[in-house]
Amino acid sequence: MPNTAGRPKRARIVLSGVLVLAGVVVTGCGEARDAGQALGAGPRPQAARSGRVTVVYEARTVKPEDRQAVALIRRSRVLERSAEWVNRALTLPHDMVVKVTADVPPGVTDAVTQPDGRTIFIPPSFLTTIEKAFADVVKTVERPAPFPASEYNTDDLTVLSTEFIFGHEMGHALQRQLLLANLGLEEDAADGFASFYTVNEVGPGPSLAAAVLFDELARKEGQPTLEGLASDHPVTQQRAFNFLCYLEGSDPKKYQKSLVDSGYLPKTRAPLCPQAWAMLDYGWWTQLQPHFSVAFRAQGDEEQKKAHARLIAETEALARRIDEIRNSQ
Repeated sequence: MPNTAGRPKRARIVLSGVLVLAGVVVTGCGEARDAGQALGAGPRPQAARSGRVTVVYEARTVKPEDRQAVALIRRSRVLERSAEWVNRALTLPHDMVVKVTADVPPGVTDAVTQPDGRTIFIPPSFLTTIEKAFADVVKTVERPAPFPASEYNTDDLTVLSTEFIFGHEMGHALQRQLLLANLGLEEDAADGFASFYTVNEVGPGPSLAAAVLFDELARKEGQPTLEGLASDHPVTQQRAFNFLCYLEGSDPKKYQKSLVDSGYLPKTRAPLCPQAWAMLDYGWWTQLQPHFSVAFRAQGDEEQKKAHARLIAETEALARRIDEIRNSQ
């Protein structure tokens, strides 16, 4: 997380042992598709049977040095939790498979979504890289104020940040399968889905852990390069602040002290965050609304309606805050 001070800490290992993987383990996620789903749900025709998201662990490809990280993620079920939400809430035109595998396309070193949105690859070595980064963090970085002491350890941070990163890839997959309209870069929208899903469905942990991880990555990257500034991804440190901004904006009263007053989210950014979150929340509910499953439609419509009302209120409140700031200068 940005702006944390250094102090030695010792990691706490949560798992009692390492799961020895063999063969291929397939985890099916979510409830059965609603019977009798009508054609044409949404602005474009949908198949009568919804595509399914399935998580596959290709254990035979996992190297010994990556087994611990893969076992940790598999045991946590964070990939399955996200997949289950999509299966329950949405109607997909195609099946989607999430592969935890070392058998990835050439040049792939981290989590990646195929252009058609039907396959997400998560290399085991990528999970190990995250785990090693947090092993360093918990020893050298003082626990950020918003983080519970019980969760500031290598295993919990690895699991929580992986859930956020997987949310980013799921955002890509949904954009590509559903042909969602973007008003900006797809990478920004994918980060936004990660925040939208985890803040609404999981809580603050994934956003906080991802901010800690990206802050660590930014430190190791050093000064931004021309290639970094030209990337379709935002600058790494900026992404960390975006994660915190959306989280703070989702409940300013709850996070004002731990995020803003403690200095992790600058006070110059914080006034913009409630409206930013409201726009993100309403935007994703609105984008997904035509693709809600029959079973989820009533709940999803209600969430979209509440998000719309909040966006109106937060936009009016932002106008007042801006006037106050301008008048005080």
